[in-house]
Amino acid sequence: MISWIQRTFQHHFRLIFAILLVGMVIPFIFTIGSTPGIGRADHKTASRDFFGHNLMSQEEDRRLMDDAHLSAELQTGSSASADQIQYFMLQRETALHLADELHLPEASPTEVSEFIKGLRIFAGPDGQFDNSKYELFRSSLKPSSGLSQGDIYRVLSDDVRMAKLQRLMAGPGYVMPIDVKEVLSKGDTTWTISTASVDYAGFDPSLTVSDAEVTKFFADNTFRYTVAPRVSVDAVVFPTAAYTAGITVTEADVRQLYDSNPARFPKPAPAKGAPTVKSDPAADFAAVEPQVRQALIGDLAKRAAVKAASDLAYALYDGKVTPASLDGFLAAHKAVPQHLAPFTSDAGPAELGGSREVATAAFELNATRFYSEGLPTPVGAAVLLWKQSLPAHDPAFAEVRDKVRADALDNKKRLRFVEFGRTLQAGTERGLKAGLTFEKAAAAAAGGEKLSFKSYPAFTVRQQPKDLDPAVFGALDTLAKGGVSAMDVAADKGVIVYAADKQVPDVTASNARYQQIRLQLASSFAQADASSEMREIVDDELKRSESAAK
Repeated sequence: MISWIQRTFQHHFRLIFAILLVGMVIPFIFTIGSTPGIGRADHKTASRDFFGHNLMSQEEDRRLMDDAHLSAELQTGSSASADQIQYFMLQRETALHLADELHLPEASPTEVSEFIKGLRIFAGPDGQFDNSKYELFRSSLKPSSGLSQGDIYRVLSDDVRMAKLQRLMAGPGYVMPIDVKEVLSKGDTTWTISTASVDYAGFDPSLTVSDAEVTKFFADNTFRYTVAPRVSVDAVVFPTAAYTAGITVTEADVRQLYDSNPARFPKPAPAKGAPTVKSDPAADFAAVEPQVRQALIGDLAKRAAVKAASDLAYALYDGKVTPASLDGFLAAHKAVPQHLAPFTSDAGPAELGGSREVATAAFELNATRFYSEGLPTPVGAAVLLWKQSLPAHDPAFAEVRDKVRADALDNKKRLRFVEFGRTLQAGTERGLKAGLTFEKAAAAAAGGEKLSFKSYPAFTVRQQPKDLDPAVFGALDTLAKGGVSAMDVAADKGVIVYAADKQVPDVTASNARYQQIRLQLASSFAQADASSEMREIVDDELKRSESAAK
């Protein structure tokens, strides 16, 4: 099997393996970070040595970056940013330099084959190498590429050497027994709990706020009312509906749109109780043909609207239109601008569907560049015409008095809600000690407030119920058997947790799970230490090379 894999790779190394090596990420190599001290603005420096590589050489830098990019693609199966690839390149070359220093041997063909065989991308349901997955991948390769067989094999060989270096630098990993016990206890403790929750919106303590309280709240929280920068624009709108009348489509066009993306047009669900019918592509298409036709007409109309908007924008440019001559130009083109209410960059104009893309384009306009390109919008297309940029400002109290009063009242309510939580916890604990059930104890402590109760069967944090309330997790860290947690206050509700039962696992070294967790933690700590050491080596070499280049 291995020799077959090796022969196959030797004959099909013509493309970048964009999805290869997903499961073999070398954590201490691929560290996301910025690259301090590497810039190309200073062309006076002809050389900058980094472990034998001249970072100022465009040719060498390109070669190293190409290798790093390929290695990252092979290992992660996805693209990374330029900054990530650049720092990865530095760590990669550092690792290979250290491998040479330690006289680590070149990877053998057998090692490369074993490396490939262990890739998660080719693993079947049982976690073992699946030849059919590899065969599918191999058949998807196409000829022609800027990379040679030798390039791919060399990068894979280097990855094998870096994996060896990683194991050496990481070492066995050291774990304190208390760390193992904490992870084991948190993950494997068996809980049987109930919760009581109160809806914040329905909580009504009948509060009021005085004018003095409102004024003070505004003075203490002025930052909350700062009005963000806004822009005021007009828009010449080209609605999609204006272009549908003149569009005709053929049956072939409709079918082509359906075939290109059938998932966009799911067939109607069968009636409840109807017998299962074997899938028929022709019948599936016939069932949704009207929707496909309408969608195609809409797509073509949207395209026509965008073209009309782009034509207007080009006419503005070609006619050298100025703000002074804009009105005359619009009148000559029978274009009637629509005024849009000022909006921020986070929320586009409501008149154009709140489009963030429109907002971004609007904030790029100014008195000099006062019109946009033709922009697609949720309702068609538009050309924006800049009127005014409005800077951020702190409003006068009179402008936001009503909002401040509402916020001050809500703040007072939330403080009272927290007080209610303390009362609920204490009262529930007293009721439990008196022999009441959790539901009766909590209901009595809540007074007239309505509570919602929920109970969960025994579970561990490692294997928790899917519907477990997130508020539970914070409570479990400190909750003892029979205890009631403080109320967790979220935006919409408050929750208390009652631990009806708590079974703590065996946290001694004789527990098999103890040994399993110890090994996992040791590996994790070792990886982190190796990653930290590698970053220090890279940064030290960068500082050294920067000083030497000056």
